[in-house]
Amino acid sequence: MLAPRDPLDALMPLREAMSRLFEESFVTPRFEMAAPRMLPLDVYETDDKKQFVVEASIAGFKPDEIEVTAEDNVIRIHASKREQKEQKERENYIRRERYVNEVERTIALPTHINADKIQASYEHGVLTLKVPKVEEAKAKQVPIKVKEATGSR
Repeated sequence: MLAPRDPLDALMPLREAMSRLFEESFVTPRFEMAAPRMLPLDVYETDDKKQFVVEASIAGFKPDEIEVTAEDNVIRIHASKREQKEQKERENYIRRERYVNEVERTIALPTHINADKIQASYEHGVLTLKVPKVEEAKAKQVPIKVKEATGSR
């Protein structure tokens, strides 16, 4: 005697294919380089209004893997590391995300900065930049010397 056939059985291969497609669409291919992630940070102005402080969460990097550049009023923080160990290519990886790790952030500050005097420190995974502002030119009163005319008109 034949058992009644479930009409949904025919849809199972389609359901499995859709599940694989959905899962793979949100996963970076295992050996493809991913784009740099956005670096979370805080930026504030000191109470004396003379500098900005940038604090960036950048754990997992060594100081020599971090690059900070500054020009005009823009600061760029970029960190990149590659797994250094030579490993045999494993075919049984499900996901591999630790081979390349890269973060980046560009910040435009509201005023020009003195790039030559930026101080950077890195402690407990937090990069701290102390960014002095360019001092604005102050108005200066110029005394006017008047020469008295000599002679007749």
